[in-house]
Amino acid sequence: MEEMEDGKMANISVKKLKKELISKLSKKIWEETKGLDLTFMHLCGTHEDTVTRFNLRSLLPNSVRLLSGPGCPVCIIPDKDLQMVFHLLEKEDLIFTTFGDMARVPYDGKSLFFYRSKGYDIRIVYSIFDALKIAKNSDKDVVHFGIGFETTMPSTALAVLDAPENFRVFSSHRFFIPAMEYLLSLGEMKIDGLINPGHVSTITGVKAYEGVAEKYRVPQVISGFEPEDVLLSVLKLIRLVKMGEGKVENEYERAVTYEGNLKAQQAMDEVFGRENWEWRGLGVVPNSGAPLKDKFSDFDAFKVYEDVFESFEYKEDKRKQACRCGEVLRGLITPAECPLFNKACNPKEPIGPCMVSFEGTCNIWAKYGNLEKRLQ
Repeated sequence: MEEMEDGKMANISVKKLKKELISKLSKKIWEETKGLDLTFMHLCGTHEDTVTRFNLRSLLPNSVRLLSGPGCPVCIIPDKDLQMVFHLLEKEDLIFTTFGDMARVPYDGKSLFFYRSKGYDIRIVYSIFDALKIAKNSDKDVVHFGIGFETTMPSTALAVLDAPENFRVFSSHRFFIPAMEYLLSLGEMKIDGLINPGHVSTITGVKAYEGVAEKYRVPQVISGFEPEDVLLSVLKLIRLVKMGEGKVENEYERAVTYEGNLKAQQAMDEVFGRENWEWRGLGVVPNSGAPLKDKFSDFDAFKVYEDVFESFEYKEDKRKQACRCGEVLRGLITPAECPLFNKACNPKEPIGPCMVSFEGTCNIWAKYGNLEKRLQ
């Protein structure tokens, strides 16, 4: 009993210290932004969850805007990729593995869960290594839907290097940093600083962002995921702006190094090439696509089922014409400004992927309530 009481008291003390720290950071931000008008953008769905769940925007002055960018790996995958997967399922008898979020993304009233309800062998996995295990214990072809940025790409690379002959990857992986650069090149809005994704940065390291910082002179801070991490990152960005320094700082030092994870980088470089691929909301982003290299063509679903994809024709989903997920991903609007938000498009019946994924800004806003009033 005494140990339980001690643990409870320790948790109370930690929460009190965190609350005090958050209060001090907020006060410091207010003090240091007098006379400034700043727009910052974070680039991670988990950051948006932290910001929204803890209502951090209410702790910032009106002169500091914190936008959500294209940091959701499910949200940025274009409809074409999903429709190609559906086309493959309808033409081939195979086992298809995917992560839960991706299985709910709709296209023309269908989703991977829809196909599973019709008897197709769709399996939800927590890791690509689960898919690899299925392949090693099956005579059928197993195709895994490879999604995600540099965070999940090393796992896919290692799986390919250990894959049995019946294992394939439908790669929708995308390199994140080219999208950062492309977003800045669009010049659609003034972005005074970026909060860089913590998970991606554990792989890429600080070094990978320096070229973007040098080219665009936009301050960047790599942030952890606690409320105090995000507020400290905002404070660091404010100070970089005031000093006129467009460089990269690492707030998330407990997890991110300068060089990053070199073994993970080596695995990615061995397995993946680079191509110009489409992102939802951004269009075609140069050198952001991650196809499997030719020497791994036996595991590349695009190459193995090349004949199947020859008959593929892309068709626009008319239900999504009013969906403004792409503008949400570019930070041009908030979810509340989309006419479908929490009406025709809601977490139970999503239309756009921003409402599907747990890292999608629309899903996060719907989960924690309409936050437009909090932004006033």
